[in-house]
Amino acid sequence: MAQAIFAGGCFWCTEAVFRSIGGVSQVESGYIGGTIADPSYKQVCGGMTGHAEAIRITFDPERVSLADLLDIHFATHDPTQLNRQGNDIGTQYRSALFPLDDAQRSEAEAAIARAQAERTDPVVTTIEGPATWYPAEDYHQEYWDGEGQRNPYCLAVIPPKLAKLRKGFAEKLKG
Repeated sequence: MAQAIFAGGCFWCTEAVFRSIGGVSQVESGYIGGTIADPSYKQVCGGMTGHAEAIRITFDPERVSLADLLDIHFATHDPTQLNRQGNDIGTQYRSALFPLDDAQRSEAEAAIARAQAERTDPVVTTIEGPATWYPAEDYHQEYWDGEGQRNPYCLAVIPPKLAKLRKGFAEKLKG
């Protein structure tokens, strides 16, 4: 098993996408890239800690490659928006990759180049780290599968992301 850490806006929304991918065994919401230890959701949402809302994906590279996961990431959020995704504004919603080693850093650079080749607006996704991962509070985990299905924000944002996923990556979905 391998892990990868991506930030691309609200972690509830990105978690819902990656939990649908075959070969992904776990998606954990959390915080990374900031200046204080063990931040709370309230602190991160306040925008003063420097952390990004992110997800840590545990996956089987024999079933789904890091390159595929990166391409899904770029297809299901807007990597051209600086420090925001839709109505979520602030550095905590930035588009960022947090490679765990040099090989992941190279994969991240290649994925950004592929994403840029498909767009006219500049891709602003950053490559950051190394940085410490902090899991989000329990109520954020698997949010879409529970509370998210009743949350108007999630109902507005997540289904279009899942539709993009089904349209562009149907062969990567869990069976």
